[in-house]
Amino acid sequence: MLRPVIAVVGPTATGKSALALALAEALGDAEVVNADSMQLYRGMDVGTAKLTVAQRRGIPHHQLDVLEPSQEASVAAYQRHARADVEAIRSAGRWAIVVGGSGLYVRALLEELDLPGRDPQVRAEIEARLARTGPTALHAALATLDPAAAGAIDPRNTRRVVRALEVVTVTGRPFAASLPSGDPHWPDVRLGLRAEWPVLDRRIAARARRMMADGLLDEAAALGPLSRTAARATGYAQALAHLAGLRTHDETVEDIALATRQLARRQVKWFRRDARLRWLDASDPDSLLPAVLPMLEEWQR
Repeated sequence: MLRPVIAVVGPTATGKSALALALAEALGDAEVVNADSMQLYRGMDVGTAKLTVAQRRGIPHHQLDVLEPSQEASVAAYQRHARADVEAIRSAGRWAIVVGGSGLYVRALLEELDLPGRDPQVRAEIEARLARTGPTALHAALATLDPAAAGAIDPRNTRRVVRALEVVTVTGRPFAASLPSGDPHWPDVRLGLRAEWPVLDRRIAARARRMMADGLLDEAAALGPLSRTAARATGYAQALAHLAGLRTHDETVEDIALATRQLARRQVKWFRRDARLRWLDASDPDSLLPAVLPMLEEWQR
């Protein structure tokens, strides 16, 4: 029997990587597939809390360090490459453990999701139109072409409006046709980690201080030009502002913590929509592995 894919997801600072490692060691024949969009980038290590090679403890990890910071990340490309990794792991009779907090990447990997390719020329034309006419007019244009998409997308979310228009223009189909159906691509067990906000906020504050101590400023200074997707990584804009003399050390730590708290809240809102998730309290890390292993007994025989 082919084993299900195990997914460990949830907001930042809940201990997803630690649980994935513990699971892989307990199962004995497992490999990890990254589903954090920013850990795809080579050289962006401290700011993304990427495990070092030593910290991976000999467990194979996939979809880490596969892009240069100057390259755009693509959900479609990730889906293609990560699914190939998972197929190879499962075909070898091993456990595939998907771990990360990038909700769309997780769904693109685990669920049936048709991802239309991007068209740089079409996108550039739409973005130029946005600059000329503003978000209200662009949203009205989407409402004309795809009323359902316009009704579901906030006019202020210009990135999503632009993407919806790009999909409709390129494919000639409604934007909703490219959204996840909810049908799993493989059998899976989805584990969601969460903690009370005071606990998570303390962890996030400690992580921000640790990143600065571990060399985030040197890492940010060495990256060179960042692509539009890489520039969204939490911590790097704040570090670059400090390097430019705009913020003090303490202000930068607080800026990173604030941006990370905001990210965590967006992640929670995203993952709450997934009814398949089995939520676990991450306040006590030692309780997680004993809670998870019984869920996998059916496939361990």
